[in-house]
This record gives sequence, C-alpha cells and structure tokens, in this order.
Amino acid sequence: MASFSESMQDYKQQLERGLIQQAYRGLMDYMQGLKTYFRNHYPHAFVSGNLYQGVMDMTYFSFVPAALKSRDLKIAIVFVYEAFRFEAWLSGCNRQVQARYWEIIRESTWDQYPLVPDPLKADAILTHVLVADPDFGNPAALTAQIEQGTLAFSHDIEAFLSTIQD
Repeated sequence: MASFSESMQDYKQQLERGLIQQAYRGLMDYMQGLKTYFRNHYPHAFVSGNLYQGVMDMTYFSFVPAALKSRDLKIAIVFVYEAFRFEAWLSGCNRQVQARYWEIIRESTWDQYPLVPDPLKADAILTHVLVADPDFGNPAALTAQIEQGTLAFSHDIEAFLSTIQD
C-alpha cells in the first residue's frame, strides 16, 4: 500500500493530466440532471434539493415516494465510485428508523433484496444494483435504466410494506 505522500504524488500527476476533473465535473452534471429528471417526472414524490457529493466514495440524491415518506423511509439513488455503478438504497430518515425496518425485513420471509449487515453502520437497509456497467456515452439510455430500476425497487418495497403492520 502506498504511503500518503506517494498517494498525493500520484493524485497530483492525475490532476495535471486534467481527465479526473473533467470526469468528475461530468459525473456531477449527470447526477444533477438525473435528480432534475426525477423531480420533473415524479412531482408526487419528494426529490432532495441537494446532491450529496461525498468524498469520492459515493454521490447520491434521495427519491421519496409518498408511501415511503409516511414511514420515514427514502430511496437513495447512488453512484458508488469503487464499484463504479449505480445502486438504489432503501434508507431511513435516521439510524433508529433504519434499524427498525431492517429488523422487520430480517424477521420476515421477504428476501428480494440484500440487507446490509448492520443498519447502524451503513447508510442503507437494503441495496439493489441498478446499472452495473454504466454507459455514460448514452445518458438518455442510462437515465432510462436508472429510472426503470428505481421504480421497480420502489414498487417492490411498497408492496412488501403494505403487507406488514408496524
């Protein structure tokens, strides 16, 4: 493993090439556009105003259909840097809500999506890969994939939640 100093030298060299800045700006523009797309196409749902940019670990925004909002749940549409893919995460408005729904799902027979190992140490309850190998060369098709996957994920969660008393 490289030392911090060696890592910074490599980082400096990468920055001097200019491609990292261009890629990062492009990703932030795409994510902002995706957030706007969801806000414009799903006015009945809440879409967060801010884009969480992270520390090159993840970038996300929240998409909150009414059925989830009433339970203090939300869906995060996430770009995960290390895996270089888009995911949807079911999350709670706080760790307490997250832990409660994690326990409800764990105790049920519903296993359509993987539970995180520990909801108190994660930003999610459930995760789902939306696009494993994103094609940024075709943003409209990428947006359609993310939209379809997010809506299916949301629908499945809402259907499960409708079967439980909490």
